[in-house]
Amino acid sequence: MIQFERLHKSYQVGERTVSALQPLDLTIQRGEVFGIIGHSGAGKSTLIRLINRLEEPSGGRLVIDGQDVTALDSDGLRALRRRIGMIFQHFNLLSSRTVAGNVAFPLELAGTPADAVQARVAALLETVGLAAHADKYPAQLSGGQKQRVGIARALATDPQILLCDEATSALDPQTTASVLSLLSRINRELGLTIVLITHEMDVIRRVCDRVAVLDAGELVETGPVTEVFLHPGHPTTRRFVSESEHVDEGELHRDFAAVGGRIVRLTFLGGDTYEPLLGRIARTTGVDYNILSGRIDRIKDTPYGQLIVSLVGGDLEAAQAAFIAAGVHVEELRR
Repeated sequence: MIQFERLHKSYQVGERTVSALQPLDLTIQRGEVFGIIGHSGAGKSTLIRLINRLEEPSGGRLVIDGQDVTALDSDGLRALRRRIGMIFQHFNLLSSRTVAGNVAFPLELAGTPADAVQARVAALLETVGLAAHADKYPAQLSGGQKQRVGIARALATDPQILLCDEATSALDPQTTASVLSLLSRINRELGLTIVLITHEMDVIRRVCDRVAVLDAGELVETGPVTEVFLHPGHPTTRRFVSESEHVDEGELHRDFAAVGGRIVRLTFLGGDTYEPLLGRIARTTGVDYNILSGRIDRIKDTPYGQLIVSLVGGDLEAAQAAFIAAGVHVEELRR
């Protein structure tokens, strides 16, 4: 659906050229929820704004649904933007318009007949759960309700792509969960391609199919969320994962000094997450175990478990081989 070909962006600051986004190649598939994560200044906002050309690229090529976006004239660009919805961190609602008026605004700009506008607005407010709030003004809404208005407005012109620019950063955890659930439902029911930028790995874990990690304008890691989240390869990705799990890897490794045996990280995925493999293998191999750290949760719809355990006594090699044979990923942290 979206293809970046050596796309990059730089700015001129006085006599200096500052690179906001280094040349990158990236493909976003039709109908997936694609996450882009990075710290402040990593280039993620620049990247998402290049998709609808709110930022002009300095070079490279961007192709959307087979169309070279970088070659579009002003008329072509207007047509493109009608196919791309966008929701923002701070909602960007018009305070002088009601909820219904905010959702109707892009339809009015597009010249949609009034009766069609009314029907479309009613349907969208039903979709986002705000049908009872149509006549309220933004000042009368909670943060989560404001973001739902923003989502409905972004969907007004029936886009093929939805861009989410830190859409949950201004919300509390419970409201964040409800908004992410809404985005997942919209993705399933409408088949929208959603591109979501965030600095929170937990947001990526909950809703995204694949993820790209940016660091100082460079694409440092990309892949399925299950792979990137559970087996991060780049130091920046590992920091994001540790922060999301509230684990200090440095402290954890220091604690290893007080623990005997072989220390391994066991990663379970899918149905294996709920199988009593640890106890079963311990009994058959005579190995004792001590759980040092662990978590069982979900990556989108896929259950996973990740445990750091020390294995003592018995047949350690047979225990490790049994985990691998059962489909568990085993990473030795200390032999």
